[in-house]
Amino acid sequence: MFKAIKNYASLLILAGGILIGALLGVILKERAAVLKPLGDIFLNLLFTAVVPLVFFSISSAIAVMTDGRRLARIMGWMMVFFTLTGLIASGIMIGVVHFFPPFQGVMPAWPGGAPQTAMNTGDAIVRAFTAPDFADILSKKNMLALIVMAILVGIAAARSGEKGKPFVRFLEAGNEVMTRVIGIIMLYAPVGLGAYFAYLVGVFGPQLMGQYVRVVQLYYPVAFLYFGIAFSVYVFWAGGIKGLKAFWTNIPQTALTALATGSSVASIPVNLAAAQKSGVPEDIREVIIPVGATIHMEGSCLAAIVKIAFLFGVFHMPFAGLQTWLTAAVIAVLCGTVISGIPSGGMLGELLIVTLYGFPIEAMPLITMIGTIVDPPATMLNSVGDNVTSMMVARKLNGVHWMKGGA
Repeated sequence: MFKAIKNYASLLILAGGILIGALLGVILKERAAVLKPLGDIFLNLLFTAVVPLVFFSISSAIAVMTDGRRLARIMGWMMVFFTLTGLIASGIMIGVVHFFPPFQGVMPAWPGGAPQTAMNTGDAIVRAFTAPDFADILSKKNMLALIVMAILVGIAAARSGEKGKPFVRFLEAGNEVMTRVIGIIMLYAPVGLGAYFAYLVGVFGPQLMGQYVRVVQLYYPVAFLYFGIAFSVYVFWAGGIKGLKAFWTNIPQTALTALATGSSVASIPVNLAAAQKSGVPEDIREVIIPVGATIHMEGSCLAAIVKIAFLFGVFHMPFAGLQTWLTAAVIAVLCGTVISGIPSGGMLGELLIVTLYGFPIEAMPLITMIGTIVDPPATMLNSVGDNVTSMMVARKLNGVHWMKGGA
């Protein structure tokens, strides 16, 4: 009994802080905004530390690999599972919105507008994967460019032989130091997350009860059912009963952190720790979880379908037919690969939806509000999905009995 309480002490303290914050939000309402600076301090500390953490964790994991083919297999299977789970999530939500449209009675008819110029896909790809200057990658706004550079540095270090070993040791030391820095920052998590949650509940609560209540009634149950059912199915395939036990023992702190911060990036440290406790091999977890925080968004795929169906209803367009559904699924998966892991960071994905379908740009605020409302559970699915994927990749690369010491 005492051991169980000890194991869950940090989780209980974190959950208690969030619960107190939520209650303060209900009581203070808009006045809860005065607590936001306490939450911002936590987020700023976390975001400041997470950039070097991601760089060192990815580059060091790759640098110590002696088998370059294993890295290629990790990346290959990672993308397979990212795409597959994104399509499954999109398909599930398409079925839900077919029977429970998110737009009925929500918005009046919206005057039509001329189709807008399509997004320059080439420029978007360049901006997503690269940065014009080295200093620009040292920012959470360019996480994907940072990850690309970390991968290149890791590969170069691994190929440098004896001369590169001092640099490899530096990368490993940097990873160890930054992991401990994150551990120190997380001591402030109950206060920081509680304050931020009070702000979210107090300020956005009235909007949740307003004209978008139907979206909430649709998205939240689907998100939590997906969390409980779909992830359990994936994990059972990856690790059987032992995998399920390890997953549900270690994932709650990751889920709560993502739910409270609305940030996949902020959840990377606790997600890495959860994967480690579940027995996921180091090279797999330290590549997939940081990369997935930027380019793997199952919750965002669910949200993208809701946004698309919502706009179809506002503009009196039928959201029906195989071609319409397939197109929406592809766009949803595409949105799930461009949305950055920061709070309310779905603006680019929403712009993508509006421009690819040719909706007037004035339609963007309509789905931006949806993005804000569903951001907490969507981010929870995004972050936890990275952990689940790391377990599935471990199954593919290390065999059915890959779990050796998972809790």
